Amino acid sequence: MRVVVGRIGKPHGLRGQVTIELRTDEPDERFAPSSVLFADGAVGLLTVAEIHWHSGRLLVNFVGYESRSAAETLRGTILEVERDAEAQPSDPDEFYDSALIGCKVETISGEPIGVVGEVVHLPSQELLSVITATGREVLIPFVAQIVPTVDMATRRILVDPPAGLIEEPVDAN
Repeated sequence: MRVVVGRIGKPHGLRGQVTIELRTDEPDERFAPSSVLFADGAVGLLTVAEIHWHSGRLLVNFVGYESRSAAETLRGTILEVERDAEAQPSDPDEFYDSALIGCKVETISGEPIGVVGEVVHLPSQELLSVITATGREVLIPFVAQIVPTVDMATRRILVDPPAGLIEEPVDAN
């Protein structure tokens, strides 16, 4: 199964390095030199030439894109890798996005909320985008205080939301 591991950002410097907006908790493994990544669009496959961390950002050079102008053509490209569908992260408190999508979400008291449609990655934290039975999207911060239980065996996530986080909006008419 293919999973998204990043998106190419802007070029950095003059030698073809690009910033990577990471969508993986395993960047050193996924972007190791000689790794081949699937790229969306006409790009096809990209081979990692070298990586470098700079101020907390991953910078990558790809084979065949050795200039700033060549690197600019890659901006916005989504990068994927092939991963075994049964693979699990080594840390039991980490989850692959693809494993969370489709999980049922309930309150700790057992009230159904909906189903995870997407995991949203923000600079400060991740959010679970949960689609309710009415089709409304609820964004739930994916932090231990609000999401105390993720049971992958039953594909069920229990949440303890603060007041106002999941309630349906009241129609003012």
